[in-house]
Amino acid sequence: MLTHGGMMSFWQRWHRRRRRRETLSADALRQAAARALARDPDGVAARRLRDQTKHIIEAFRGDVAEDPEGGYLYRKGWILVREEYANRASQLLGARVDRERERDAAPAVAGIRRIPLMKDVEMRSALDSLLDGAGGLGEGCAAPEHILSISDVVSRCPAVEPEPVEATTPEPAPTFDSAAGHGVRVVVVDTGLDPDAPLKHRWLDQVEGEPDPAITPDELLKYAGHGTFIAGVVRCLAPRAEVFVTSAFWRGGALAETEVVRELTRVLATQSPDIIVLSAGTRTYRNSGLLAFDAFNRTVLSQHKGVALVAAAGNDASRVPFWPAASPFSVSVGALNERWDGRAEFSNHGGWVDVYAPGENLVNAFPVGTYTYQEAPNIPPDVPKPRIEAFTGMARWSGTSFSTPLVAGLIAARMSHTGENGRTAAAALIADAQRAARLGVGAVLHPR
Repeated sequence: MLTHGGMMSFWQRWHRRRRRRETLSADALRQAAARALARDPDGVAARRLRDQTKHIIEAFRGDVAEDPEGGYLYRKGWILVREEYANRASQLLGARVDRERERDAAPAVAGIRRIPLMKDVEMRSALDSLLDGAGGLGEGCAAPEHILSISDVVSRCPAVEPEPVEATTPEPAPTFDSAAGHGVRVVVVDTGLDPDAPLKHRWLDQVEGEPDPAITPDELLKYAGHGTFIAGVVRCLAPRAEVFVTSAFWRGGALAETEVVRELTRVLATQSPDIIVLSAGTRTYRNSGLLAFDAFNRTVLSQHKGVALVAAAGNDASRVPFWPAASPFSVSVGALNERWDGRAEFSNHGGWVDVYAPGENLVNAFPVGTYTYQEAPNIPPDVPKPRIEAFTGMARWSGTSFSTPLVAGLIAARMSHTGENGRTAAAALIADAQRAARLGVGAVLHPR
């Protein structure tokens, strides 16, 4: 018969064996995921796209749909029209307009009217006829209400889900310029801030923001820590900058374009930023841009002299424009690879991308907790069961989501030393980057 002490020893051994099995299981899942990615990268990308699209649609409770031809998500049943064309658009659409909802429809944003469609009306055909038909309005007068996400519909941003690391120092490492960013205010419009991060990581000291609702006591939900990681990257390049993180993208990491515009308008009115970081975007109908953002630039942003809007170029590995990064009023940032000597395979590119900066396998602050992976290759059928990892405060992550705050940090650092405003500093940095352009990539910026 075992003594009490013997029983304790037995259970200690049992728990130790169980922990070892769980560890081996996690290692096996990581290896299986890596094998699946190496074996069929295109298939994994397609499954990741499917997983992320499903997640956003579920988060919006079916209120959004996908346009498979254009590769974007949009709000069902509503067309956005420039204010001066709204009455004409309503007449041209005729019986396709839901007149009851039209009477009660609230204004979208300044300069933009929202027109409701009947339930059985197909969005693309209605828009095509409105713009191209006899007496049509013409290009750029109407569009769907696009959904912007921190994971774009074609292949998503961030490019991959985060990986846990034991590192205690960020990569790229914090600058030695202790004055960089002094007197500059940066607002990150994203998923919110981990309230514990400024207490745990010295480079995030005094960073403020709205709490990240994806960080729960039981687990880390999808896109948890995205805004925290971005704030960490900004602070590594501009340690004296004032940084504030909003939680606008709390619902599935996505937000309708009119809601993003309202958030940006609120930020300009209440936060007085010098630089706004927006690591979100979308492809658009006919690649014609975001109607609500064009109105925002005309009526709001243009009235805030010197504010730089720094936006992610997206992770489609494509030349197709990604908005609002492709807009002429933003600073568009693509990603360099881990070696910083070429463009990251996932990064969008083309003449509309202003500059490229490191965006592959960056390391920075991340919430503490358990995360269950939700995308290929970390879920069935690539692995036997969804992979689960424990994060201890740091992560490794890739995407133009993270090259974007690196450029924002460099702009803030320059502003503090030159006295330039955000737009002037951004233009000067891009000019420097163009003079040192890399063959086959374009203008590049590295941490200094």
